[in-house]
Amino acid sequence: MAHSNSARSNSARSILHMLTPLKHMSPFDVNMAVDAGFETVSTYTGVELAEVVPLVQDSIFSRAPQDGTRTAIFIGGKNAETALDMVDAATGAFVPPFANHVFADPAGSFTTGAAMVACTRRALRDKFGEDLTGKRVAIFGGTGVVAYCAAVIAAQEGAHPVIVGYNGRERVAAIAEGMRARFGVAVEAADGASREGRIAAARDAEVILSAAAAGVQVLSKEDLAQAGRLLVAADVNAVPPAGIAGIDVHADAAPLPGGRGVGIGALAIGNVKYGTQAGLFRRLLQADQPLVLDFREAYRLAVEITDRAAAA
Repeated sequence: MAHSNSARSNSARSILHMLTPLKHMSPFDVNMAVDAGFETVSTYTGVELAEVVPLVQDSIFSRAPQDGTRTAIFIGGKNAETALDMVDAATGAFVPPFANHVFADPAGSFTTGAAMVACTRRALRDKFGEDLTGKRVAIFGGTGVVAYCAAVIAAQEGAHPVIVGYNGRERVAAIAEGMRARFGVAVEAADGASREGRIAAARDAEVILSAAAAGVQVLSKEDLAQAGRLLVAADVNAVPPAGIAGIDVHADAAPLPGGRGVGIGALAIGNVKYGTQAGLFRRLLQADQPLVLDFREAYRLAVEITDRAAAA
């Protein structure tokens, strides 16, 4: 039975329902939500796609429609397409005027990928007077969520992204096809199983992004030296060794050791990521209309954050 109150209650508490298909909800995300100001946070683990609709409808019908913006659904996990499917299921469960906020950030990777591209955009502009349009962007760790959203964002910004697979081309080719089907963007796939394949993927790139597993180096100093067109390299790996040799974790568009291009390290990206995720949670608390947030909205906020930092 739907709640029928016609006026918003002044005492309506802010509630965040956090859904994940995994065994555990990320403590990082819970902390971020509470620190942003949510009064009540409830976590739901092992959630399957078919369970999203009844959970969301329980959340909307138990409050007056005017209190929908005091209720939010957060979607976690570790898979981009699963998270996006859950967003579609959640928004499809709404029965106007009953609706809540929805925010997807699986493994914090949507905000991380957005921050990585925003930092790259700023470096291209400030160091070279360039933007992403027409740039070849090689993205290592191509099967992961960070690479997924970085590739889509880069393509939507007019770049030519290439996702590089550590275990061959087949998996990343399927992921690239999924991006095309869902977002209408063109993303190439490359085989990064061998050193030769990784060098080939990097050789003609103006931008190289590493979102590989922690502690895995995908490009050595010698490999990077063969990237003759390189302008910006960014690495989200804070665990030694660096994913891209020569990038310090604190680097913020610092010259690369080889003398070609600049590097952006994990902590510089992380500062923007943190501000982006916290900012999106705060937007949910401040908005007077239901919001649906994924990596595209995260990127817009990350650009605002990096632009403010550049102007300071």
